Amino acid sequence: MKIVLVGAHDAWTRSTATVHRYVAWGRKLGHQIAVYGRPNPELPQLPATLDTSDADLVVFLVQVPHDIPGMPGIARMMDRIPREKRIVLDLWGRFNETVRIDHDFNHLEKFDGHPDWEWKQAMTALGGTILQPTLKPRRADVGSFLFHGFDPKAVDKPFDSAKEAAEAWLAGDRGARPYGVVYVGSNWQRWSQVKPFLEGYRRSAERVGQMCLAGWDWAERPGWARDMGIAGVDTDPDLIADLRVEVRMGIRFDRVVPLLGQGLFAPVIHRPLFKELALVTNRTFETFEADCVPVLMLDRHFVEVIYGPAALRLVPGEDVGAHLESLLDDPEGAWEAVLEARAYLAQHHSIDGRLRQLEELASADVPAKAAS
Repeated sequence: MKIVLVGAHDAWTRSTATVHRYVAWGRKLGHQIAVYGRPNPELPQLPATLDTSDADLVVFLVQVPHDIPGMPGIARMMDRIPREKRIVLDLWGRFNETVRIDHDFNHLEKFDGHPDWEWKQAMTALGGTILQPTLKPRRADVGSFLFHGFDPKAVDKPFDSAKEAAEAWLAGDRGARPYGVVYVGSNWQRWSQVKPFLEGYRRSAERVGQMCLAGWDWAERPGWARDMGIAGVDTDPDLIADLRVEVRMGIRFDRVVPLLGQGLFAPVIHRPLFKELALVTNRTFETFEADCVPVLMLDRHFVEVIYGPAALRLVPGEDVGAHLESLLDDPEGAWEAVLEARAYLAQHHSIDGRLRQLEELASADVPAKAAS
């Protein structure tokens, strides 16, 4: 099967890690998976093509406006690929009425200039099937396909037992694991999630160890957000300095898992819109590939459905600091939860499983309503 993934890809943002996994697993399963466009020297492992004429499936990965190609490429795709073989994967919930949670929107017109009707019109034109990475799309004409997934072969240190994992976790070289907490993610509509974590972390910071924030715009509110009056890109430099948090710039997609493994803990944080729509992201899954204990700052029902019941042990209550200390007090119990969650993810949310769902979509005679 030949699949072409259409969207903007770079080494620093969005779904590039997931796309690499599809390419790698596609080869193992005998598929040809390429991205639409010209080769990118920063991403040499991604085969690129401008020819979609013989594709069995074209998948539009839509997050931002420039994910949709311009003319004449888009016209050729429309002409040569049957509508039922063109799928739109709406990764940010654009194909909905406007949803506003706090300062977070699915349609931020003053930022990208596109109201809800333009997004819906464009996606309807692009493909015969529209899917979103949530188990429960809000619209009856949208199907479910989570897209992102877990790669058990990418787990940094696949321990056989919780006892072995816990011993290695606490006895590791401080040079190899210099942090107590590592969070990787840019500051776009996430401060409302990160601030409560920092405030809770304060009480356990001395015992847990230093925290590292890696991503764009944590050190200060960016000038473009001030100039455009866009809220939700907020930060508190005084709080960050007071807690002695190390702030790094954004990092490449292929350095995320190694960096997470330099900390004891790694929060999994979804922006307010994504929590409201129950959308999954790349970080939802790849955090469990790192050599650390995830801290799931997510709704308990969502955690149980996506990660399995054992992962509820990794959800903090109102007191983040007490939660971190409880995991340190019972490291074997913490790692039992991590290993059981990894097994659940491998069974229910593997990348090869996602590819088999795409196989079903490609072989379908009519547009699919869901692929969950």
